[in-house]
Amino acid sequence: MTTAAFRAATAEETRALGARLAALLAPGDLVVLSGPLGAGKTTLVQGIAEGLKVRGPITSPTFVIARVHPSLSGGPALVHADAYRLGGTLEVDDLDLEESLAESVTVVEWGEGLVEGLSEGRLEIHIERGAEGEDRRVRVTGVGPRWSELSLA
Repeated sequence: MTTAAFRAATAEETRALGARLAALLAPGDLVVLSGPLGAGKTTLVQGIAEGLKVRGPITSPTFVIARVHPSLSGGPALVHADAYRLGGTLEVDDLDLEESLAESVTVVEWGEGLVEGLSEGRLEIHIERGAEGEDRRVRVTGVGPRWSELSLA
């Protein structure tokens, strides 16, 4: 397991961190985002989408549950899902995320404890909002063989 910690003082810095993380992502990668409401999960995904050069806009998929954003540059599509309203792993199975996992980058907000079984490797990203406005602490952990050799810093 590889872990790195980051700080992002503004939404712009959170998006920039997402764009930097996108440079590490490839088709088949699963990213699991966790953190309290308003922590900046969707903002980070906006940066990932920018880095992957996919069609936007990137908004919270809470009510839609999952959106597919095709690549504008020949790279992988971004599947952006939100498990906040899902009742458990059976409802996650209904999303058929494994169908598109191999050729897409799949990012699941609120997926902790629900989607880890989709892949033997994943990036787990936990975001905490600081006491001072937009300040965020972001912990990125690579799980599995894909991430054991990569530097997340």
